[in-house]
Amino acid sequence: MIERGFTQKKLDDATVAELQARARRARGDILTMTTLAASGHPGGSMSSLEMYLTLYACARVFPGEPHNPDRDRIVISHGHTSPGAYSALAATGFFNREDVLTGFRRAGSIFEGHVERTVPGIEWGTGNLGQGLSVGCAFALGARLKKKKYHTFVVMGDGEQQKGQISEARRFAAKYNLSNLTVLIDYNRLQISGDTHTVMPQNIKENFLSDGWKVIEIDGHNLHEVYGALHTAVNDTTGPMAIIARTVMGRGVSFMENLAKYHGSTLSEEQYLKAMTELGLPPELEPYKEKRKNTPVNDEHRMAANPINIQPGDPIIYTAETKTDNRSAFGSALKSIAQKNKDLADASPMAVFDCDLATSVKVDGFEAVQPDHFFQVGIQEHNAAAMAGALSTDGVVSFFADFGVFGVCETYNQHRLSDINHANLKLVCTHVGLDVGEDGKTHQCIDYVGLFQNLFGFKVVLPADPNQTDRATRFVATTPGNFFLGMGRSKTPTILDETGSPFFGSDYSFTYGAIDVVRQGTDATIMTCGCMLSPAIKAWEALKTKGVSVRVLNVSCPKDLDENVLAEAAAGGIIITYEDHNVHTGLGSIVANHLATRGLRARLRKMGVAAYGMSGPTADVFKAAGLSADALVQAVEEELRKK
Repeated sequence: MIERGFTQKKLDDATVAELQARARRARGDILTMTTLAASGHPGGSMSSLEMYLTLYACARVFPGEPHNPDRDRIVISHGHTSPGAYSALAATGFFNREDVLTGFRRAGSIFEGHVERTVPGIEWGTGNLGQGLSVGCAFALGARLKKKKYHTFVVMGDGEQQKGQISEARRFAAKYNLSNLTVLIDYNRLQISGDTHTVMPQNIKENFLSDGWKVIEIDGHNLHEVYGALHTAVNDTTGPMAIIARTVMGRGVSFMENLAKYHGSTLSEEQYLKAMTELGLPPELEPYKEKRKNTPVNDEHRMAANPINIQPGDPIIYTAETKTDNRSAFGSALKSIAQKNKDLADASPMAVFDCDLATSVKVDGFEAVQPDHFFQVGIQEHNAAAMAGALSTDGVVSFFADFGVFGVCETYNQHRLSDINHANLKLVCTHVGLDVGEDGKTHQCIDYVGLFQNLFGFKVVLPADPNQTDRATRFVATTPGNFFLGMGRSKTPTILDETGSPFFGSDYSFTYGAIDVVRQGTDATIMTCGCMLSPAIKAWEALKTKGVSVRVLNVSCPKDLDENVLAEAAAGGIIITYEDHNVHTGLGSIVANHLATRGLRARLRKMGVAAYGMSGPTADVFKAAGLSADALVQAVEEELRKK
């Protein structure tokens, strides 16, 4: 076989013969696995096959060492063509073909219907079309930040070019001159509903050219042309390149070719036998039917945690006299972390992605310290979210900062994929909850707590004041896993203890999941989080003057409650949750679930956002929503009267 890395200008005859033999065998494997599973996408798998085989055979990837840090990255954007990818990977030696044929689309097998990172050789789990180019941009950035020489290839479908996120990624790649990035487009001109130009007209070549890419057009089934285009792309250092490969849906089986139905339809057993005869291959359904029944699958597939070598730096202490907001405290902490790790940037790189809001979300300080690690993505949130998540799996601690309504509500699906791919994303959103001032209901991200309840791997941190924000930022930056760090817009008083000292002062250390007992009391318990802690303390003070003793708890990690503290609160008989999130899906509902599932008895009153908020000064918006300190006092008194 030819030397890896596309260093030679063209394929030699022996390599061509070997790849042709692999292609014939792989087409049979595609049909065997999809017919056995009675589901899958054979047509596009067969049209993409020569690209897959050439990449896995000729790129700098290592079948015996699939996670070699110097490997080229191959991203499959149209993840439904998994049969093509799996068959090519097996043909190249990444795993045994029998494992695929017995495992494809079986519950518990790594060989799922759409590609997943648990499969050796697969870099990112896809299937939600339009994501792959953003992921490719991220890996190309990773090589640059780590000063590595690997190349990134993204294989895509033509139908998915209709997705808007791809245009975002094209522009980003051109802006940052990602010459170590190559796209291959399977241009078979068919999608589920028929001809791509009938379903949604598009000018794929012109779109890439207009955004500053170079474009090569080839016959996607001609191995010489596929290799030659890849050689040109890899050795051209002037910018990103797209290869548009004209292909045939269902290539290799005459009655499947150019038929849109085979995008997602499999063959009957009779059709399968006919197709295998045409390919000159022996049918394998019967032996593999039995093997699929009797071969055990392992449903425990874990991705290793991403190691982090970032130094947290020294915390900043905010006093009672400090007048600042949590977002500024986040920005100052992030800047100090950047300064602390500036000399380690090559060995332990960080990256920050911003969407035209740097001065508002306070990442401009990081930009000033490490400008080469700061990426201005423009108003392209979907691309930014996907890039940050993907880059975080490639040895770079990645922050994506945005307003809550854009960074969570608009990009929820991108974060869902980061969760599925076991990423290491640090998502930081300001302007969450009702605390967005006069911007009004379109900018009030009141649903994010409920949304993150649906993502199994994300941790949520809602700090109460600048001091806790500082510690939480340093914790998130240095702890593996996906984190959401949320805060409002307004200035937040420094939380003080009853002696007048900062509650989250020099002796405080942030512990994920801990519930802070900020004020003691016996008559009832107030559970709150984020910017609501300050008015909760005001309510505590007002109730104290009336002879009412309440306990105030700061729940900075609402997804993961300390069960012992919750049990103590329930023992008091009355719990009031107080938050500026959707009252149906926020902290109150999380507490209710915990009480019910653990058999704890307490009367629970949920105070939260019951309707979209108004536009106006923050204090007025909170008052109109029934969430002022006075409203909390009234609620406590009402509950105590029911006792």
